[in-house]
Amino acid sequence: MSAKQFVDTNVLVYSRDTTEAEKHDIASDIMRRLWEDGSGVISTQVCNEFYVTVTRKLDPGLTPEEAWDDIDALFAWNPVPVDVACMRVARHVELRYGLSWWDSLIVAACSQAGCTEILSEDLNPHQEYLGIRVTNPFETVASR
Repeated sequence: MSAKQFVDTNVLVYSRDTTEAEKHDIASDIMRRLWEDGSGVISTQVCNEFYVTVTRKLDPGLTPEEAWDDIDALFAWNPVPVDVACMRVARHVELRYGLSWWDSLIVAACSQAGCTEILSEDLNPHQEYLGIRVTNPFETVASR
């Protein structure tokens, strides 16, 4: 199995959003690879953000049933819970790095899962938090 990679919400959303074709293709390839090699990691926060985004913010969006089916499948990845321990780490991250609370929770969940990389469009690419490297898989698309 490959090293575990934490998947931020935007990667999941782009895997279902066909309005941005290049990002959709990249995200779909990432998700396919993560399913094949079993290296994908998410948190309960990511599940919640995904559901809200794809059912309420995408146009066209997914039905609640389609979104739930995606989340139900992702439960196989054993999402990291946002619990008291995760929140304590997030508070440390927030204070140390000045990240938003929501991004701090992502870094904390990633840390608790033992991941060394976060795939995210939202966090600063190439930055490290708690020894975890941020990779923006859409960086080449954004620079065009």
